[in-house]
Formats: sequence, structure tokens, C-alpha cells
Amino acid sequence: MTDDQHSTVLYEVRDRKAYLTLNRPDRLNAIDFRMPGDIAAAVRRANDDPGVHVIVLQGAGRAFCSGYDLKISAEDGHGTQGATGGDRVWDPIKDFAWMKGFTDDFFTLWRSLKPTIAKVHGHAVAGGSDIALSCDLVVMAEDARIGYMPARVWGCPTTAMWVYRLGAERAKRMLLTGDTIDGRTAADWGLVLDAAPPRELDARVEELADRIAGVPVNQLAMQKLMINQAYDNMGLHGTQILATLFDGITRHSTEGRWFQQFAATHGFHEAVKWRDSGRWIPDGGGPVPTAQDLEE
Repeated sequence: MTDDQHSTVLYEVRDRKAYLTLNRPDRLNAIDFRMPGDIAAAVRRANDDPGVHVIVLQGAGRAFCSGYDLKISAEDGHGTQGATGGDRVWDPIKDFAWMKGFTDDFFTLWRSLKPTIAKVHGHAVAGGSDIALSCDLVVMAEDARIGYMPARVWGCPTTAMWVYRLGAERAKRMLLTGDTIDGRTAADWGLVLDAAPPRELDARVEELADRIAGVPVNQLAMQKLMINQAYDNMGLHGTQILATLFDGITRHSTEGRWFQQFAATHGFHEAVKWRDSGRWIPDGGGPVPTAQDLEE
């Protein structure tokens, strides 16, 4: 059974496996305001179906997910909830409620009683990495990239899963630089379960999903709940609250306003290019680089 091709998340069931497909391929499956809720609804649907034992999350087109679709938000002066420019005032609690709702929607993949597998090709970056790392198991193509580039400016990963998957030092290595790594490195570091040659990714995920699908649903749920409880005991929910609050602050700090003004002046593409290149991001903001600066 397959859903309407215009949905942001397609749903299909085959052989005790539910396939959730992020479906904005023209935008590299960038997250719009509908997608988080559509993910949560699809997860609930799979959990309500007694014939489904395992959930596979994938992306249509050339990438798993390229992160939040922020081009308009950055260029017109708006953050996710509340403005960063003009005479509009940012409401931190409205922003928190908005972003916590998105985080909770993504985290239905983690809270799902049925196991979830992310199949990552192309990119799982920024908010896309939040989605992938909310799954129980992640299998990447060896040439796929994962990372959270907005850690350099204008973002904090609200699911906070980097530290829980990597440990403190490697999580700091990723979030203090905003670098991305390929699937092979992510598997070597233990960020993801496995990395496969691109042509073998589908088969590798199907083999894993089939192995899980043969286990009774109640057994799967009990094993997953027991493991997840260990993370809850380590304060996962509280860490996510802090991360979500920080995410709002990063978009409305002086440096965040500088980044937004950069995007408004030169376009979001140029602002991201500057951010990800490693060029200096001034403490306290400052003048936006000129067109000549961009050419140097």
C-alpha cells in the first residue's frame, strides 16, 4: 500500500516491513513545516499495524535529507519561530515550543515500540542528521555524508544524539567544527551501525530488516524499551530540552543575526558557503562581508 505521491512522507508495507520515504526530492528532502508531523503520523501508523515488525526510513531522490529548508527563513529575516530582524521581537518560549514539537516528532522514531532503521544515501546533514540519528539503527552508503554544519553558527542539534552515539570527545570533534564525515568513517567511529558500497546499500538494509522482521513484535518492543531506558537514565530528555533552547538562542544571538543578515544581503547559499568553508565568523557579529570579500 502506497500513499499519495504528493505527501512529504510516503508509506508502504511489504513483508512485515513498513517503508517511510521522505518525499521532497526536488529539495533534497529538506524539512518543511509538514514533514516532522508526517513522520510522526507514519510511525504511529506502523505501530498500529500488527502486521508490521520493523520500520525502514529512507529518502527519495539524491539524498536522505539535507536539513531544514531555511532559505526563506534566513533571507527574509525570520528564524524558525519569531523574527531576527526589523521591529519584530523573538519569543523564546514560542520558539522552544515550535522546535520541541519538531524534535518530539523526529523522536517518535526512537520512541516507536517497533525498531527503526535509517537508510542513508547522499546526505543526512543538519536537521537531516537529527532525523537519521533518531532511528535505532543507521546504515549509510560509504560515500554518504553526515554532520551538523549549523553548529558553526545558527543551530544546535535538538535531538542531542551525537554525544549519546559517539561519546563526549568525538561529539565535540563534530560539533566544535561543524564538519561532515562519510559513511565509512561514521561506521568506524560507531556513530552508525554499518556502511555499505552504494550499490549494496539497499540489499544490506533489507538483510538487516528481514532478520529483525522474523522476531515477534512483543520481543522487539521489550528489548528496545530496556535499552532506551538506559539512555533515559542518563538524562536524554533533559539534554534535549537544553539543546532545543540553545538552538533558538543560536538563531537569535548577535552572531546568528549576523548570519541572517549575511543571507539577506548575499543569499542563503553564499552565507552557508562562508560558514562551511571555515572562514572567520566574528564574535558579536559585526559588518557583513562585502561582495569583494566573497571573491577573495
